[in-house]
Amino acid sequence: MSEFHDDYPQYEFMAHHSEEEGKVKRKKLWNVFWIMLSITIIELIIGSYAKKLGLLNEDRTSSVTLKIIFIGLTLLKAGYIVISFMHLGDEKKSLKYAILAPYIIFILYLVYLVIAEANYCKINKEKMDELIVKQKIDLNEAAKNPHHEAAEEVKQEHKE
Repeated sequence: MSEFHDDYPQYEFMAHHSEEEGKVKRKKLWNVFWIMLSITIIELIIGSYAKKLGLLNEDRTSSVTLKIIFIGLTLLKAGYIVISFMHLGDEKKSLKYAILAPYIIFILYLVYLVIAEANYCKINKEKMDELIVKQKIDLNEAAKNPHHEAAEEVKQEHKE
């Protein structure tokens, strides 16, 4: 069985990096790794102690503050990846802002929509729960007095 060979040179020879440049690039990669790891550990600590920190609601759902913290930390990691690996960190500030501003505005808009919709659904759920309880009480009263005029009205209302 013959081994596959082509005339394409290996990456190491194509990159033309000296040992010093290699050290700088490896140091940059390790810095990115440690920063990402640190942010992830912070997220895990916040998540683990969210109840003690008062970041959970009474029904053990996350508060708006907790959501904003996690979204912010995630955006921080995403921004750092863009700056590091897309080489945006080496550009002028005006170019950085011109590239990042539309994305940041769009992401903030999406975050607003998610939080607003979640709160809207929660408010409507509470109203619906109250309405269901009221209907059950009315139906129970109607069942206790089946020949009463009010019972007939309640039955007619709930049929519609």
